Amino acid sequence: MNQSYFELLYKQNWTEFAELLTKLESPKSEITAAEKNSFPALYRQMCSQYGLAAARHYSPALVDRLHLLVLRGHRQLYKKRGAGVGRLVHFFWISFPSTFRNSVGYFWIALLLFLVPGAMAGTMCYIYPEATYSIMGESQVASIEEMYDPANHQGPHGKQRDAEDDFTMFGYYIFNNVSIGFRTFAGGIIYGVGTVFFLVFNGIMIGGTAGHLSHAPFASLFWPFVSGHGAFELTAIIISGAAGLMVGAGLLFPGEYRRLDSLKRIAPRSLTLVMGAMILLIVAAIVEAFWSSSGMPVVVKYWVSACNWIVVSCYLALAGRRVK
Repeated sequence: MNQSYFELLYKQNWTEFAELLTKLESPKSEITAAEKNSFPALYRQMCSQYGLAAARHYSPALVDRLHLLVLRGHRQLYKKRGAGVGRLVHFFWISFPSTFRNSVGYFWIALLLFLVPGAMAGTMCYIYPEATYSIMGESQVASIEEMYDPANHQGPHGKQRDAEDDFTMFGYYIFNNVSIGFRTFAGGIIYGVGTVFFLVFNGIMIGGTAGHLSHAPFASLFWPFVSGHGAFELTAIIISGAAGLMVGAGLLFPGEYRRLDSLKRIAPRSLTLVMGAMILLIVAAIVEAFWSSSGMPVVVKYWVSACNWIVVSCYLALAGRRVK
């Protein structure tokens, strides 16, 4: 279906929905019971049509128009309900995964910028362990080796860590994870250069660390520890990068808009992505603090890790889709 036919088919619906929104937004307007009862169904149709327009890459002006109607409808639908729970559920189950799928091209670019340097650094540090010192200083290498040395029972994975230490590390992981994600996203304001830098830098650091610690005796502690939260943490970093690249692209290629207007146009989508990524990073911190550090058998940790990757993949690919 081309855009002209799409607009011809649904233009009247959009006009009626906009008029109903105007009534709902005005405290002095008189709304009939029939109009109130029809609103949820009209809103679902609006979300579906917006999703179709974005997925088929119709003109930015049309997609923006429908997106604005959806946002206005969302505010009206949830303004009198449990604001916290209702909006959070709608965001996490519909808005975030839907926006992710509509922006998946940026995700793949961010993934390549992270994965390729990471794989190269990891391979190099595994084959030539001395290459690790080209990536990080001697004190850093000594610190990570001590952390994952089986002879050492302390550290974030230590079996002797008590509940109080778990909560302390939980706070540290949240701060660290969110800081990485936010820097990766915020770098997009420098025309995307900062985002590219942080994706490549984090890829090299994480890949180099993994390659170095894949040797005995460190591997026996390192991989069981990182496997549990990796699905949430790594995915969130890439999504933060995708949001930053979206901002950078909006500034570099504003098209028919001024750069400031272009930034405003893509802000809702990029902020939705980064807010979803922050939630995933908090989940990663919870898993890292209370599961990754536990004394569960290694086989169980690897099975849970595989399940986590499946859950994250299915969530991003399927959550919020309309069943036809």
